Amino acid sequence: MYTILLVEDEEKVSAFIRWGLEEHNYAVVIAHDGAEARSLFTTQKFDLIILDVMLPDATGLELCDEIRQVNNRVPILMLTALGEVENKVAGLQAGADDYLVKPFHFMELTARLKALLRRNQPKQVESHVLSYADLKLDLWTKTAERAGQQIVLTAKEYGLLELFLRNPNKTLSRDYIAEKVWGIEFDTGTNFIDVYVNYLRNKVEKGFPTKLIHTVIGMGYILKAEKIA
Repeated sequence: MYTILLVEDEEKVSAFIRWGLEEHNYAVVIAHDGAEARSLFTTQKFDLIILDVMLPDATGLELCDEIRQVNNRVPILMLTALGEVENKVAGLQAGADDYLVKPFHFMELTARLKALLRRNQPKQVESHVLSYADLKLDLWTKTAERAGQQIVLTAKEYGLLELFLRNPNKTLSRDYIAEKVWGIEFDTGTNFIDVYVNYLRNKVEKGFPTKLIHTVIGMGYILKAEKIA
């Protein structure tokens, strides 16, 4: 659940916004003036701040600038009745990420909040190592190993193993394998897919008690761990 700091001096407006956001599963903390807002954002962690421009003891622009001096990552959405372009520019220059003019449709508010929160999510970096059971494939060094033992692969065996490791516990048809690894349509009159799968099997399973690459009769192949009886 995301926690939002709502800085709004009009009690009816703040109550309405809080009720609506809580209906959308946000936790909302309200500050009715600049002093209360300063105390809250310096002592608590918030996922997003909704900041009214007109406050009784400060301007939202001043408060936004203060927040940015201590936290330049938290998304800030400014609310105001001032809809002139220069007012929007001033808010954005003070450090706001978005600007919404009152009155507004609540649907638009929630859409903007979702966009800001999504933008602020840390980007997930894909691991350069694919693994399943005790089998590993390093995409940077182009090396494979099982239980610490290095496996020497040809280029096509490497591509085939990568495909299996990216799709564990899924049955891959010969058509799909031919397209993804060889970039061609599978010719039912040939058995080259079966040949290469057997090459790969011999390299990753020989001497190990657990079989990893299985034939699904009439359908293709699947990577799953199963002990050899």
